[in-house]
Amino acid sequence: MKCRIVPFFAFFIFLFAAETSSAQWLTVPWAGIPRTADGKPDLNAPARKTADGKPDLSGIWRAADGKYLENIAADETEPPFQPWAAALYKERVANDGKDRPSGRCLPHAVPDNYMVRSGPFKLIQTPGEIVMLFEEMNHFRQVFTDGRSLPKTTEPSWFGSSVGKWEGDTLVVETTGFHDRSWLDNPGHPHTEAMRVTEKFTRRNFGRLDIQITIDDPKAYTRPWSANARFELVPDTELIESICENEKDYEHTLK
Repeated sequence: MKCRIVPFFAFFIFLFAAETSSAQWLTVPWAGIPRTADGKPDLNAPARKTADGKPDLSGIWRAADGKYLENIAADETEPPFQPWAAALYKERVANDGKDRPSGRCLPHAVPDNYMVRSGPFKLIQTPGEIVMLFEEMNHFRQVFTDGRSLPKTTEPSWFGSSVGKWEGDTLVVETTGFHDRSWLDNPGHPHTEAMRVTEKFTRRNFGRLDIQITIDDPKAYTRPWSANARFELVPDTELIESICENEKDYEHTLK
């Protein structure tokens, strides 16, 4: 008889370990940030600017909730699936996401890489590039803002190739060049190598960041569709090493 108690238990342990590891770094007060009278970071202060007058997106961020990790299409009445994609998604849900890439220590990719609430990410902004560091599995992503165009050809990858430009106070990032092995969220919304992701980063104030994500993949969906995710600053701390080794027990998670 097949039993699904073990995978749920294993998944719980994995999440618990991730939550615990995120709390292991000692408090490290950030210098030069706005603070309230009691010395706490003032998350409602205005967003800071860089030397060229653009909003500074730098900081350690965490999803405000797990809504979009559990359903990237939460803002849609129903995802505009192509028939084959609907069937695949239904199969993945029925199988409790047992083939989820992260279950084998493969990456959360775009956009679910920054939806993992237990694993914050760090934005480092420079004049020509923004680097995203992910605590979970210690991955990184580069967004070039030096005026270059997306490459015409590229080897398909987990994170694709990203370029960004400023439209007022919003950073607009275009990403292509994905392979089709990643999932858009935990339940398993699929995509193909034709996917193009547009992200709009807007720092509302010192402690809050909005990212509007638009998925355009005509091979998997009948039209482009979007999610509007919110993120909270995690101040006075730093990322820690987080190495995924749960693939060692993968063969035992489903019986």
